Amino acid sequence: MKRSRTAHILLVAIGLGLAVLTLSTSTGQNRRTYEVETQVYGIPVSPSDTTRAIIAYERLMERHMDLTERMATSADADSRALRDHLKAIERHLARLDVRLARIERHFGIAPAGRPMAPVDPNAPGVPAPSHRLAPLPPGLP
Repeated sequence: MKRSRTAHILLVAIGLGLAVLTLSTSTGQNRRTYEVETQVYGIPVSPSDTTRAIIAYERLMERHMDLTERMATSADADSRALRDHLKAIERHLARLDVRLARIERHFGIAPAGRPMAPVDPNAPGVPAPSHRLAPLPPGLP
């Protein structure tokens, strides 16, 4: 009986094992392929050293062009101011030249490079002798 009992237990264990294997309905048992969910993270593309150097050079050139433009504008304004100042000096020198010519005529001094014409004291336009020079026109230093 002991032998038949061991055989019965062995047969029952084999039967239960086959029953579990055949009746199993677990998911994925009959599948041959597997799906794996993946999540792709976006990594921003970082610029290379060459790209950074090109960008820096472009910024430098833009700043250089702006500076050059500002300097040209400033130089133009300076040249206009200088031109106006030189014109004022030229007008002042022309007045001084006329005044000096009147003084030379009055004292009978010949201008450099030209012979002295005889001075007629009764001629109109000759100023009366005075020891004081005429004042400068207003607005001139």
